[in-house]
Amino acid sequence: MLDALKNLGNLGDMMKKAQEMQSKMQQMQEEMTRKQITAQAAGGLVTATVNGKMQLVNLKIDKTKGDVTDLEFLEDVIVAAVSAAQDQATQILQAEMAKVTGGLNLPPGMLP
Repeated sequence: MLDALKNLGNLGDMMKKAQEMQSKMQQMQEEMTRKQITAQAAGGLVTATVNGKMQLVNLKIDKTKGDVTDLEFLEDVIVAAVSAAQDQATQILQAEMAKVTGGLNLPPGMLP
């Protein structure tokens, strides 16, 4: 009987910690939405900026850095710049998530 009561007490603590973690995760997600991550490709020919939700928010092409008339090349460089910015944003998100969860490896469906 005492063990059952102890487990209930532990469950209450776990629920409290889970609620705190959820609150911290919401704050982190709001902060990530405001963050902007920039990456370049082809020596700065293309600069892409994404937010913490991986959404492209800005794209710049510097025609002084390369041939912008080769559309196939330009398209590839745009994709590379956007992918690089998204990869950096993902790394930042994972690092921030690890801080909030204390390094717990939560299953993908457990993340908000």
